[in-house]
Amino acid sequence: MKNYPALIGILLSLYSCSSTNLMSLSVTEPAPVSIPPGLKTAVVVNRSRAADESKTVDAIHRTLSLETKDLQADGAKAAVRGLTDELLKDGRFASVKSLDNLDLRSYGAGVFPTYLSWDTVEKICRENQADVVFSLELFDAASRVGVGATPGILANPMGAVAALEEPFSMNTRIRTGWRVYDPSTRNILDEFVIYRDLTYQGHGAGPLPTANSLLGRKEAVNKAGIDAGQEYGLRIVPYSLRVSRWYFVRGSGNFIVARRMAQSGDWDDAAKLWQQETESHSRKAAGRACYNMAIISEINGDLNAAVNWAKKSYEVYNNRLALSYVNILRDRQSNNEVLKSQTEITGP
Repeated sequence: MKNYPALIGILLSLYSCSSTNLMSLSVTEPAPVSIPPGLKTAVVVNRSRAADESKTVDAIHRTLSLETKDLQADGAKAAVRGLTDELLKDGRFASVKSLDNLDLRSYGAGVFPTYLSWDTVEKICRENQADVVFSLELFDAASRVGVGATPGILANPMGAVAALEEPFSMNTRIRTGWRVYDPSTRNILDEFVIYRDLTYQGHGAGPLPTANSLLGRKEAVNKAGIDAGQEYGLRIVPYSLRVSRWYFVRGSGNFIVARRMAQSGDWDDAAKLWQQETESHSRKAAGRACYNMAIISEINGDLNAAVNWAKKSYEVYNNRLALSYVNILRDRQSNNEVLKSQTEITGP
């Protein structure tokens, strides 16, 4: 305990002597899945039901997993609804509809199936004026029950006795498997499995859950299905991310003043001082100033200028931090090209 003040003093001293500060900014990342701009209408289908030839295997799997046929069917419908709602909310497509009347089957039994045939995909799109098919290929809700202590005995006023309901916990893992079919190129645009784990409490007579407990489980599975569908819909949506950047705060009096400006949010005036320092007779100060000019260029959204400043900082003044920053900026340039294609608007 006696050494804590000294340790704090050392840390503060090191912080005050640091040549860099950390800042953060928001960048937009491309969506994990790119949908070609020409695909304007979508349908969502449910293919999670077991085919006739695998119904026996599927029934055994559902029994071992404590999964009923209705639970699977209702959860799958909820997942399709969640995805459809998310795609409509995003506005990426001119129209999105779910198709409940198609008899599409898979192997079932918790197995991610082989692809739909392209003839089937093309027929679905042709009959529904759709460009792309989002398919729920798998829905599985495997559960395990943990039972509490031995039930007690409760005497009622009439003298009869009844077993106390025994508490139990149920752990359910929801798996939803998705594919996106593009019939125009016969490409699978995405294939992805989402896991969601549920844990909830209930009571049962001995080892068997009560009807109310099973109802709670059904509601939880349906909610997880909706959430999984919505989560999958976000895979086609670009997203914002906070990233960290180091910038230099030491090298001359201008750096010290610019640091205070930056800390108070006055980045433009800080940049004016850094711009002056790019002409400094001190190579170290000039290199740091060029690096900071790359930072302010990125903040202002000019990645080309940011790359040029960072390259100058490394190539002319041998600022080692600038080399890794050049690579970061070039990655952002590549990502922006993907973003441009994802947000491109084509004619009707």
